[in-house]
Amino acid sequence: MPRIPHLRWWIVALIFFASVLNYIDRQALSILAPTIQKDLALSNEDYASVLNWFLIAYTVALIASGKIVDRFGVRFSLALFVGWWSISNILTGFARSAASLGACRFLLGLGEAGNWTAAPKAVSEWFPARERALAIGIYTLGATVGATLAPVLIVGLASWHSWQAAFIVTGSAGLVWLIPWLWLYRRPSEHPRLSAAERTLIESGQAADQAAAAAAAPDWGKWHRVLLRREVLLLIFARMLTDPVWYFFQFWFAKYLYDARGLDQKSLSVTWVVYLAADIGVLSGGWLSGLLIKRGTAPVRSRLWIMLACAVLVPLGAVIPHVDALWLVLAFGMVAVLAHLAWLINLSALVVDLVPRGSLAFAFGVIAAGSSLGGLMMNKAVGSLVTNTSYDPAFGFMLLLHPLAWLLAWQLRPRASATPASST
Repeated sequence: MPRIPHLRWWIVALIFFASVLNYIDRQALSILAPTIQKDLALSNEDYASVLNWFLIAYTVALIASGKIVDRFGVRFSLALFVGWWSISNILTGFARSAASLGACRFLLGLGEAGNWTAAPKAVSEWFPARERALAIGIYTLGATVGATLAPVLIVGLASWHSWQAAFIVTGSAGLVWLIPWLWLYRRPSEHPRLSAAERTLIESGQAADQAAAAAAAPDWGKWHRVLLRREVLLLIFARMLTDPVWYFFQFWFAKYLYDARGLDQKSLSVTWVVYLAADIGVLSGGWLSGLLIKRGTAPVRSRLWIMLACAVLVPLGAVIPHVDALWLVLAFGMVAVLAHLAWLINLSALVVDLVPRGSLAFAFGVIAAGSSLGGLMMNKAVGSLVTNTSYDPAFGFMLLLHPLAWLLAWQLRPRASATPASST
């Protein structure tokens, strides 16, 4: 059977496209929110509740999907998740009330979460440590590329036909994605198209990773022990504090431009520039920490130093309500989003660095659940603020969240006293 050169990169490319679809399907609602709110007679608090139904399901599914991936493997699990969320997105086009819209987004959340527990498991199977941050950056780039394309694509589909068509067309694309995925993906040890050279690279990288993991942290055992690990708890709170910034830009920024800056529905396609900055953040975050590792910095410390720089830049998003020109609004939004995504890539790489492979998907899901819990609280708060005051306090919180989270994450650095033991 013919071998496929650089097969691991083809696999991460497919995960990249799944992530593109994941975010296009997720962003469709926020981009079309003004039109859908008017058509279905939804208040801002109704809209916040619909978002939270998505995040409630997403939180539950992050934990459950990790166990599914660890039990059934990446190939089956990711096919299940993509198929589920694609059908759920199609059904959104048939919603006729706040209740049915919330139910469809709840189903979407149950499926979409699995992308982010299956993907790191695939990276742990196919990539050595020095390539992991880049691989994570590539598939996470799919999310930001999806968010970049979504404003233009979704507004275009809605203008061409209707807001319902935007959900049906984008959902159908996920069902098409299943065909190449099921054909290509296998574990490295089972793949008939893996070249001998690449097999050797993957196996040697996995052996080194397993040795390092055994020295640094023994098997964590059952799920309740994973939940009580200090590393997991710190990372849960770090994501709970910081991911609301990203959720805000996903779910509320277009509405902010519509409500507070006077842009109409078609003009909201301009938000693509903010998500383009997210693309840059994803690539630069992984590349910079990888560069530090190549220069001799330990992986965990390299991630933390890049995260410190990000924690300095994200607070610039708090300036947005205080500038008049639209280009400045977008520029400060770009800086905040770029820095947050670079932060998120390195935080995600920390999980892969610190968690034994056998517990990885579950731990990743639990940590990501902290993200959606933070998003739930943010949506509730912003819905109330927008109804009763303004968007300004929501931007003000950006001053504090990443610096506080970095102080938590800094506790994960290797202790000097642990260095000799970890090198044996």
